[in-house]
Amino acid sequence: MSIRTVGIIGAGTMGNGIAQVCAQSGLNVVMVDVAQAAVDKGLATIAGSFDRLIKKDKLSVAEKDAALARIQAGTDYAALTACPLVIEAATENEALKRKILAQLDAQLPAEAIIATNTSSISITKLAAATSRPDRFIGMHFFNPVPMMALVELIRGLATSDATHDAVKALAVALGKTPISVKNAPGFVVNRILIPMINEAFFVLAEGAATAEDIDAGMKLGCNQPIGPLALADMIGLDVCLAVMEVYVAEFADSKYRPAPLLKEMVAAGWLGRKSGRGVYRY
Repeated sequence: MSIRTVGIIGAGTMGNGIAQVCAQSGLNVVMVDVAQAAVDKGLATIAGSFDRLIKKDKLSVAEKDAALARIQAGTDYAALTACPLVIEAATENEALKRKILAQLDAQLPAEAIIATNTSSISITKLAAATSRPDRFIGMHFFNPVPMMALVELIRGLATSDATHDAVKALAVALGKTPISVKNAPGFVVNRILIPMINEAFFVLAEGAATAEDIDAGMKLGCNQPIGPLALADMIGLDVCLAVMEVYVAEFADSKYRPAPLLKEMVAAGWLGRKSGRGVYRY
């Protein structure tokens, strides 16, 4: 199955990043969000990203214009009906995702594949919101999408080999490196990463070190490119909290309990870079 047009639900950080990579790779893109303001912001983010590539001599103005011309964006789900693959990249909330997926399933032709960019929610559970569990798969990109090479491909209980192979081929065509993992909370990368970030909040709350020293320690002592607290701000503290809450519910293991400081910062609206304040100020 050759996929030349990709639909994307969500024009936020992940959605517009996926749209950029697809368009830059020569694919046609249909990006849909609930509000035109969100769509416009997503398109502006993509254009800004292209401009930075131009300044670095990694993209020409003509290539930018051609890529932007390949992106159709709006608020009407009906525009997705011609897409052989639609990637759901909405907020990490199971109820919301199931609602979106059921609505999408009713719009798409039977042969279309639906992928979800969830970072923690069961693919089998989400697939059950559709009538096509065999043509449903997890396609987990990493933030920032244009820079990160990895894509986790997560098969639900009923995901077919044909679906997996088609989506794997697409990931390779986008210049990404796909890995295939089993369906389990957090899959592989976030199963390891988010609890590490959560532990950094426990260490910070205990006063063992400052945020700057915690991050410096992990960068210089573990050769990480960015410290766990700065990474949490980049991901979004609300997203980190949501993932930990999924883990503690699914595993019923207290080792996954969210750090109280993380919960309090989210309650205060200190969500990281996107809100101007998290562990650090922006």
